[in-house]
Amino acid sequence: MGELVIKNLSKKFSNRDSEFTALVDLNLTVKDGEFITILGPSGCGKTTLLRIIAGLETYTSGTATLNGELISGPGPKRGMVFQEYSLFPWKTVIGNVMFGLRMQGIPKDEAEAKSAVYLELVGLSEFKNSYPYELSGGMKQRVAIARALANQPEIILMDEPFGALDAQTRNNLQKELLRIWEEEKRTIIFVTHSVDEAVFLSDRIIILSKRPGMVKKEIEIKISRPRDRTRPEENQIRNEVLRLLDTTSDSRID
Repeated sequence: MGELVIKNLSKKFSNRDSEFTALVDLNLTVKDGEFITILGPSGCGKTTLLRIIAGLETYTSGTATLNGELISGPGPKRGMVFQEYSLFPWKTVIGNVMFGLRMQGIPKDEAEAKSAVYLELVGLSEFKNSYPYELSGGMKQRVAIARALANQPEIILMDEPFGALDAQTRNNLQKELLRIWEEEKRTIIFVTHSVDEAVFLSDRIIILSKRPGMVKKEIEIKISRPRDRTRPEENQIRNEVLRLLDTTSDSRID
């Protein structure tokens, strides 16, 4: 495994009538095994950046490399978890988790055995033969996480994966995600609008400016885990992040 390195990356969108720049001269390095959260105002390019790292979106200039190799399209080294559960409704839970492995040509028995390991990890072994409509929202997102993990990617990209869940389920899944991250040692890049979530989860918070998005500030969180949301140290970081988000349109942030 290795580093994700993004240098001077820009992304422009254009059609017949208009053109706009989503990201400009963005620089970011993510170390192997880090938990990184990206925050910024709506429309600043958070999801675009995630899709570029996933290989689902091209970039206009600059470079994005993983282990020194240019990212030029989707690949098994990067797994994505979306806000919407994106499960196949006609497949069972284990069928959904197996899908990526089968697409890679892994034999059915081997794919099923690997998938069972990750369903155990997310606590859904007893639901392996259920269908998505039979699951709660939190359970569906666990299936999506298991599916991403089953492909054994080096980086897991998560685009507001808990945004549609109620507060209690969201808090529980945050703890579960940290447990899985600590066991699996995968790099996670996590997009959220929640400052509380970012402070609770992250090694580092990356704050983007308003569009066109660029990195305005990186905040390293040195608070040990498990974290307590009521501690003064966490409140201090939350207040700092909120202040920075209020001033993301100001180029003088340092």
